[in-house]
Amino acid sequence: MGRVFKNIRKIDTVLCIAWILAIISAFFVHPGKEYLGYIDFRSLGILWGLMVIIQGFKENSVFDRIAGFLLSKVTKSWQLAAMLIFMCFFGSMLITNDVALITFVPFALMILHDCGREDMMIPTVVLQTVAANLGSMLTPIGNPQNLYLYGLTGMRLDHFVLIMLPFSLVSAILLVLGLLIIPGREKSLMKSNNSSITSHFGSKRQIIIYAVLFAIALLTVVRILPWYVFAIIVLVIVGGMDYKILFRADYILLLTFIGFFIFTGNMGRIEVISSFLQEVLIGREFGISVALSQIISNVPATLMLSGFTINYKSLLIGVNVGGLGTLIASMASLISYKAYSKEYKENSGKYLLVFTAVNVVFLIALVLTYVIIRSL
Repeated sequence: MGRVFKNIRKIDTVLCIAWILAIISAFFVHPGKEYLGYIDFRSLGILWGLMVIIQGFKENSVFDRIAGFLLSKVTKSWQLAAMLIFMCFFGSMLITNDVALITFVPFALMILHDCGREDMMIPTVVLQTVAANLGSMLTPIGNPQNLYLYGLTGMRLDHFVLIMLPFSLVSAILLVLGLLIIPGREKSLMKSNNSSITSHFGSKRQIIIYAVLFAIALLTVVRILPWYVFAIIVLVIVGGMDYKILFRADYILLLTFIGFFIFTGNMGRIEVISSFLQEVLIGREFGISVALSQIISNVPATLMLSGFTINYKSLLIGVNVGGLGTLIASMASLISYKAYSKEYKENSGKYLLVFTAVNVVFLIALVLTYVIIRSL
């Protein structure tokens, strides 16, 4: 419980903006029972359940053990960098981009330090961040905006994946090419003596239970199981097994979602504003979502724009591609920056410079990919 209150005290800017907008909009559309209709409880319920399950896996050292096993197979610096980067790319498809970065960036910092390859840290962590943001766009559970749009549109899973697949393939190729910026990539590695991260799993019984819960989550995402049944199952089982895990979900993000749901719902009921936004967005969903993401990040951009367009395909691509660019384009990027600057504060300026340069290159490449696909 203490951890929840600690997180609440650290109120972030996006949460404040969401609720300020919600409160201001309430002066124009007075609160009523319609407000409940604004909130996408399905997306929030599934997102909460996934957060709890992933925290359960983390508590039992599942990701550390898997990462340690994979890294034990590499001998060259470029192989180490590739492993660290693609763990984020593929991992984010299942455990979300922010969890992938929370898990694997500190792991990378420790491994590179122990191997005496601190010169690799900035490019590796930057590419890990890009990899997590881009890998996550392939699946409905890869990031919050995907989960929300997948539920909102009711599209089939195969349709969703096929929309994003070309961009994921281009991203994977770009990440492989990105290994060229790793310094001393052909050097052999000094094996670390630090084996604490790979020594053992946690409770095997809990791991099996969390794996079953994750399978139930996937059934819920593809609409085989009602979301509220899934949420109740998670609440009862995890609450009975280890209730502290329930308090480790990102409630700040959930509250941010609710604030934006109220704001966009109210805006949709103000005819002048609704008509104006719909007119502005028509045919420009991709460009506007990319641009807006640079300023307020892609999750709020998704929530703000989704109520004023039916061209969800372009919006989906735009908010995912829009996660590239500025440091706040995807709030998950702040996780890597904070983790690195905490250990190497004196190099934070250099990190931002490399981060921005790499993100701009990837952003241009994926915007061109969108333009080419549209022209075919």
